[in-house]
Amino acid sequence: MAECSEAPANERGVLRSNALQFVVLMGVVSLFADVTYEGARSITGPFLQILGASAFWVGAVAGFGELVGYALRLVSGYISDRTRRYWTVTFIGYGVNLLAVPLLAFAGRWEVAAALIILERFGKAIRTPARDAMLSHATEHIGHGWGFGIHEALDSIGGVSGPLVVAAILYLRKGAYQTGFAVLLVPALVALAMLVCARRLYPPASEYKSKTPKLATRGFERTYWIYLAAVACVAAGYADWALIAYHMGKTKMVPPEWIPIYYAIAMLVNGTAALVLGRLFDRVGVAVLIVSVVLSTFFAPLAFSTSHDLAIAGIILWGVGMAAEGSVMRAVIAKLVPSEKRGAAYGVFNTGYGVAWFAGSAAMGALYDWSVTALIVFSMAMQLAAIPLLYIVKRPPVSPAGPTIPAEKSGVIPLTGLESVPFATRRNFLPGRSSA
Repeated sequence: MAECSEAPANERGVLRSNALQFVVLMGVVSLFADVTYEGARSITGPFLQILGASAFWVGAVAGFGELVGYALRLVSGYISDRTRRYWTVTFIGYGVNLLAVPLLAFAGRWEVAAALIILERFGKAIRTPARDAMLSHATEHIGHGWGFGIHEALDSIGGVSGPLVVAAILYLRKGAYQTGFAVLLVPALVALAMLVCARRLYPPASEYKSKTPKLATRGFERTYWIYLAAVACVAAGYADWALIAYHMGKTKMVPPEWIPIYYAIAMLVNGTAALVLGRLFDRVGVAVLIVSVVLSTFFAPLAFSTSHDLAIAGIILWGVGMAAEGSVMRAVIAKLVPSEKRGAAYGVFNTGYGVAWFAGSAAMGALYDWSVTALIVFSMAMQLAAIPLLYIVKRPPVSPAGPTIPAEKSGVIPLTGLESVPFATRRNFLPGRSSA
């Protein structure tokens, strides 16, 4: 720990600069990736409806896709930590994730489209834990909340651009969903090219060795599991965009070409809120997550109304909630878990999230066919159930000898797990295969 605190200021500055560059570059990868799959996601609900799927199947497909997309991250995270081949896993995942989208242009049945939607989520499951583990190490030097917030903001630029591209295609060619999917091959290829650049500029550090205390390697702390339960409640009560878009299409609230534009609005809110929430998290901690969950709870009664103006307000709150899930929720894991176990931690975290999302999405799809009011009550109740659990995570632990003194007041710098990364190394701050 002395090595970290006594490192020359210029070397710490080099690490911060390179960490920021890596976060931004990976954010650009996510930007073009999001143009691809968020552009597709903005219209999958109406597309499945046109192909003959009911509301239940739209909700079930979206939920099962998220289940696959999150549950398999447990395996992917374990493999990433076990092999230390973070880049290899990331490349495989992005390839499957992005190339499944243009294939939707050839789907003539809703069952085929559903399979490709799930395949896209499968690819995301493979690459996310490895990528997030690398980002968590980089954000040690610039602040976890700020780093993940920057990444989510860049991610959301793609989330805005993709739906707008699709909306323009639908406007110019009425009902040309297949054309929209085909055009998304272009940003998919750009994203893969940018990923190659990131890999060449930031190779893994073979010198990486963790100095995390032994007790932290025996398993995840109780607080981690309480936090996971809170996240599961939020996920279960959070409607997938496909179901919101289905509602807009069924009620004819807006023309079909406007639905992806509304999704773009949600992604714009997502990106802006991610930066704000990420910065606030570094300053006030879990409290900012509690506030964001309370706010986003009210998206359901607004988004599932029949009023155009209320729906816009609901979409904005939905975007705030997505920002918290994309930035702050991931940043909390980096605070709770030792660095060498973060791949597995993100895998377990995303598996729990995905199982809850699938169960909630299937339930809300069924409830929608029965009663929209019941759907709204279910959504709000599940999200509010997370508040007391997050409050437990927020409270500092109390030892038998008395309250814990915050590290910044005690003069002790918390161990980050990256102290052994050589400060003289220009770019190799990322974990890789241990030379041991």
